Amino acid sequence: MEPRIRVSAVLRREGRILLIRQEKPGKEYWMLPGGGVDAGETLLEALKRELAEECGIDEDLPLEGPIAVVESIAPHGTKHVVHIIFAGYLGGRSLEAVTSKDAAVRGHRLFAGDELSDLPVHPPIQRFLERWEPGDPVVYLGAMWAP
Repeated sequence: MEPRIRVSAVLRREGRILLIRQEKPGKEYWMLPGGGVDAGETLLEALKRELAEECGIDEDLPLEGPIAVVESIAPHGTKHVVHIIFAGYLGGRSLEAVTSKDAAVRGHRLFAGDELSDLPVHPPIQRFLERWEPGDPVVYLGAMWAP
């Protein structure tokens, strides 16, 4: 099976990070906003499209990165995703009007770093999110087995 490329963003405001709640049959978890890269699309084009689809953020948001790369591999190799993570600052934009065109997205919320440890985050990068600061070097988080 070919690995799938997924782009996402650590979007921060006042020390908090925006996560998207996803629901799929039998599962509920939180993720960084983002999604798959389509053929012929650059990583940043894909990320901007996904931010518009999942968060309603369609204005030009300044992004830096990539800041991290992580792989999630399902048991028995049935799914392999390479996550390329960027960073951005939400500024004062309101999240009250955030609507998603993605049927799996069931909400969003800003989380403080100390709220992440017990949260079901996919891929499980809570420790990275808790300690990452703008300007940190790019980091490879390794391969993680997806639940």
